[in-house]
Amino acid sequence: MAKVEVGEVFTIGDAEGQEQEVEVLATITLEGTDYAAVGFVEDIREETEDDMDIFFLKVDEEGDLEAIENDEEFTKVSYAFEKMMDEEEENS
Repeated sequence: MAKVEVGEVFTIGDAEGQEQEVEVLATITLEGTDYAAVGFVEDIREETEDDMDIFFLKVDEEGDLEAIENDEEFTKVSYAFEKMMDEEEENS
């Protein structure tokens, strides 16, 4: 399985077909599937962490990012990332 590294930049298309660059902010593996928390590159450069939109995407076998289609899966992933971020803040 291809791994995605924190700091990698990907170009993804949005619903309108516009391409946006996103940077991987964190990765996590749940039940054998890798997920990435990403933010738009331009937001990362301009915004503080509190203002930044963070998206959660699934990493497929080729190491490409794809949308999480299932609400239950999305909830599980967002909760796991939230928990990980809270633990990092406590340890810093």
